[in-house]
Amino acid sequence: MQSRNLGTQGLTVSEVGYGAMGTAVGYGPSDDTQSIAAIRRAHELGVTHFDTAEMYGWGEGEKLLGHALAPIRDEVTIATKFGFTKTFGPDSRPDHIREVVDNSLRNLGTDSIDLLYQHVPDPNVPIEDVVGVMKEFVDAGKVKYLGLSNADRDIIRRAHAVHPISAVQNEYSVFAPHDAEPVFPVLEDLGIGLVAYSPLARGFLSGAVKSRDHYAADDFRQQLAWWKPENFDANVAIVAELTKFAESKGATLSQLALAWLLAKKDYIVPIPGSRNPERVAQNVAAAGLTLTAEDLARIAEIAPDGGLGGRLN
Repeated sequence: MQSRNLGTQGLTVSEVGYGAMGTAVGYGPSDDTQSIAAIRRAHELGVTHFDTAEMYGWGEGEKLLGHALAPIRDEVTIATKFGFTKTFGPDSRPDHIREVVDNSLRNLGTDSIDLLYQHVPDPNVPIEDVVGVMKEFVDAGKVKYLGLSNADRDIIRRAHAVHPISAVQNEYSVFAPHDAEPVFPVLEDLGIGLVAYSPLARGFLSGAVKSRDHYAADDFRQQLAWWKPENFDANVAIVAELTKFAESKGATLSQLALAWLLAKKDYIVPIPGSRNPERVAQNVAAAGLTLTAEDLARIAEIAPDGGLGGRLN
């Protein structure tokens, strides 16, 4: 596994990371024992960067990840996020940030968070004030690097003027190119890395996609336009073509999707999440798949505008 730099402040991580959202929320029932095995398998295969958030089970996801990584804490970097209310509204008030970050440190069982993100922008709190509070934790030695999630170009520039931002985490995949690509010029201008969340399009590019009927009512995919009946069949057809192309490269669909991200920019780190150790191994193996410019052009022909319907309802 090769490493990549996120920002220019010294944060170096494995080129494929691990996203732990699914261990706690959003994708149906989970088994903690299997999730811990998957996290530790990822590390055994060279993954050094693990991503969670307060919102993933309101602390339960952080506790699970902290437990899984406790034996190897010094060998990995951990990222977490603040910025939501329990009803999923934005909340980056200074006192709330301080409360959440202190809770995250306890939940993770660590003295410092390697990468702290604001999860979503808060229209009621200037980003300058948000980063000012985040900087307090850096100055206190409780946070090492700062990041933003779901941020646009203006917010990134304003935040970076207060304290260096090492990483921006936006959704990015073959199916969802539109949130991340517009910020590329700013990232390159300021020397900021991109962490790509939902790199397998929330499971649509996993090779095991099913219709909405197969998922529980509280499954996150029930809310996504890719799964709407009027879009589903067309998106499955795109997946079939991508799968055929992946097989011609001796790879799986998920490996092709992850390799696509790695080939787009050398500052991109995808964070696929799986609770299955075998699928984790399959995802990590994507780091060994090199795509040419011609390969990227072929993928663009198959999915010129991403998935049909967009990612949200």
